Amino acid sequence: MNPVPVGREALTENTLAGQIDLHCHSAASDGILSPTALVSRAKSHGVTVLAVTDHDTVQGLQEASEAALAQGVVLVPGIELTARWGARVVHVVGLNFDRQSTAILKAIAQRDLLRQERAERIAQKLEKRGFAGALAGARALAGDGVIGRPHFARWLVEAGHVEDTARAFKRYLGAGKAGDVAVDWPHLADTVASIAAAGGTAVLAHPLKYGLTRTRLQSLLLDFAVAGGQGVEVVCGQQNPVQTREILALLARLAEQGLPLAASLGSDFHQPDQPWRELGGVHLPAGVEPVWNLWQTGAHKPSHQAVNRE
Repeated sequence: MNPVPVGREALTENTLAGQIDLHCHSAASDGILSPTALVSRAKSHGVTVLAVTDHDTVQGLQEASEAALAQGVVLVPGIELTARWGARVVHVVGLNFDRQSTAILKAIAQRDLLRQERAERIAQKLEKRGFAGALAGARALAGDGVIGRPHFARWLVEAGHVEDTARAFKRYLGAGKAGDVAVDWPHLADTVASIAAAGGTAVLAHPLKYGLTRTRLQSLLLDFAVAGGQGVEVVCGQQNPVQTREILALLARLAEQGLPLAASLGSDFHQPDQPWRELGGVHLPAGVEPVWNLWQTGAHKPSHQAVNRE
């Protein structure tokens, strides 16, 4: 069964009464579990509505859809697209789109080429540090999935060069390190447009993880909304309630300007040994407009004109 956009008939009162998780990763990108195992774990944690949002790929959606159908989980087609806002890298989650859309396939193809080029450059830099075989090792770990820095981190660990992946990023792959390779990712506005053209809902992923000041974060949210974005991850993984209130305050300012953004949430699950990002472990605060309301009413098309402000 092909994963298709969900509507009112799938989002029943009973379904929405369970746990909802709209941001997680499988082995199709930088997660550890197969799509089938990911859905099974989500089911065991009470998740009734799940979006598998692998980085820049929909490769795992077919398997996830079949597993979700077998286990009674509503699967929302998802993806996490890498984008550029000015000089900063940001992530946009696409939800409930047509995975066979020309627009989304083109967006994926763009990023696949950029990721391959980046992987080769990362490997070259690591090999200059004496780590021969980095590219082959990372590709082997990625398998058929999208290759990313976490695969290089895991290879560094398995090859005995570092103790764990956290140290791999701290020493070689994090910001300012040898493996921190700049990529000219597609613009934020173009990314939102690709998701909209595929009939989907664009959601700004984990806004608190970009290290922005409140003023800069407000600018990002404004540009995202003007570009046609429709939602923001108000909660992503375990976070302080104070941080949640800060996001809600910024969204309230946008709503006052006639640019309301719906609230989304997700664990950002990657692997089982990270309890702060466990599947189904997050909840929306009371009083917000959840993103799935857009799918229930059919109001999933951007209502305000998209403008490229970058």
